[in-house]
Amino acid sequence: MTSEITLFVNPTAGRGRGARAAQPAASALRDAGFSVRTVLGEDADDALRRAREAVAGGTGALVAVGGDGMMALALQAVAGTRTPLGVVAVGTGNDFARALGLPIRDPAAAGRLAAEALKGSLVREIDLGRVGDRWFGSVLASGFDSRVNDRGNRMRWVGGRFKYDLAILAELAAFRPIAYRMSLDGGPVQEIAATLIAVGNGSTYGGGMRICADAVMDDGLFDVTVVGDCSRTTLLKVFPKVYKGTHLGHPVVTVHRVSSIALEAVGVTAYADGEPLGALPLTATCVRGAVRVLGAGSATVN
Repeated sequence: MTSEITLFVNPTAGRGRGARAAQPAASALRDAGFSVRTVLGEDADDALRRAREAVAGGTGALVAVGGDGMMALALQAVAGTRTPLGVVAVGTGNDFARALGLPIRDPAAAGRLAAEALKGSLVREIDLGRVGDRWFGSVLASGFDSRVNDRGNRMRWVGGRFKYDLAILAELAAFRPIAYRMSLDGGPVQEIAATLIAVGNGSTYGGGMRICADAVMDDGLFDVTVVGDCSRTTLLKVFPKVYKGTHLGHPVVTVHRVSSIALEAVGVTAYADGEPLGALPLTATCVRGAVRVLGAGSATVN
């Protein structure tokens, strides 16, 4: 393993926390004896190109500093390679780090954990979702939740989970069930009316909403949460339960564990890891052991 580590930084994450977090994370790595090289980039495409170059050049690890959007970008560079990913979660949602039990908004602790994991070869191989050439680590959202995400992203004046609470209330006013066509593991197409279909590699989205509460990130399967056709009143009762994961016991909710899913619906945009993925239709596949994460569960992997 090379002693040079690449710090992949989003300086705007968490309203500037990314830039402030880079220094303590870098200091922790340097104090452990690693050489640290920082990658920024002029925009997302340029940053990803530079990250991929670092991975191809044999960097010892790619340590991403930012929120879930930055983690999603980093996954595009390290997925399918042997280069481990370090996570310094300082964004708004931090669902990827939360699902893995990694430090949140504590860059020094995250840097120390990454350094210790590198020295001890302590990594956890986890699954990723894949749609075409795009990888995702947490949840693919479609339906009511993706529309909430879309509206929440337009709310620049408020941050954190409260933003999504407000977006939920706004979307309820225009709520209508969606006609989906769904196929699980290549099986027959099911035509269903549903409020949303969430495809979980991880358990949470939107800053801790446990939509796929029982998802395990290294079992080779997605947890697919389907909130069926229900009234606005029922949705108002069910959706708040998402914060604790207790919605899974409601009669209107079903969960499927599958390795692949095909979804089709008119006028629905999918989001993955909080980032726009594109309009349905799409097919998502769970790829077992697609990425090696530093310090997540601390399983020794050679």
